[in-house]
Amino acid sequence: MSGSVYKIIELVGTSDTSWEKAAENAVARATKSLRDLRVAEITKLDMTINDGKVISYRARVSISFKYEGS
Repeated sequence: MSGSVYKIIELVGTSDTSWEKAAENAVARATKSLRDLRVAEITKLDMTINDGKVISYRARVSISFKYEGS
């Protein structure tokens, strides 16, 4: 029987310009230490606010990759 197993991790990316860029930053960082990334799902979006102004966007991202452990 053949099949694959995937591990899922959660990262929070940040950006001072947009949620999209925050999510891209999370995925870009994941590619530096993980191989065979498969799916990224945005699970939560939020912002940090200072003096009534949005100063950064944050995207919580669940990322799956092929599990190769024993």
